Amino acid sequence: MEFVRTAIPDVVLVKPRVHSDDRGFFMETWQYRKFAEGGVEAEFVQDNHSRSAKGTLRGLHYQLRQPQGKLVRVTVGEVFDVAVDIRRGSPTFGQWVAERLSASNKWMLWIPPGFAHGFYVTSEVAEFQYKCTDYFSQPDERCIRWDDRSIGIAWPLAPGETPLLSKKDLGGGYLAEAEGL
Repeated sequence: MEFVRTAIPDVVLVKPRVHSDDRGFFMETWQYRKFAEGGVEAEFVQDNHSRSAKGTLRGLHYQLRQPQGKLVRVTVGEVFDVAVDIRRGSPTFGQWVAERLSASNKWMLWIPPGFAHGFYVTSEVAEFQYKCTDYFSQPDERCIRWDDRSIGIAWPLAPGETPLLSKKDLGGGYLAEAEGL
């Protein structure tokens, strides 16, 4: 596995070693020792799997008292995956990084606790899977607006396109007013 630090060094792009032949492929998606050697020491307690249509944008989500680190990957389709540093006092507070994760490149992204996370589906459909370091806690869940200008995420939307958003994501607040940061 190759572990590549992003512009925000705590967010790590993971490029697994893929063994392919005419029958298909095999790859490890998680092994504690290899990840620890790559600078990602995490203990996971929950796995999630979502399916979304083209144009869906989910995020930017975070939790207050139970912040989740996430190891994310795409098993069908492609997404534009975003992590925003929401750790007050961090030198990269309010900055974002993004990677295109897809079933074809098989890359994963490690997003540590203290980051808001979101993704935008660029293919006809995408299946998104992720491991979490803490349990989902609905009372602690919060959302920052996907289009917060103070963050300035360059989502790959066509001119005039509005993404498909949930009610929760439509009601997200701005980073400057975000609770618990």
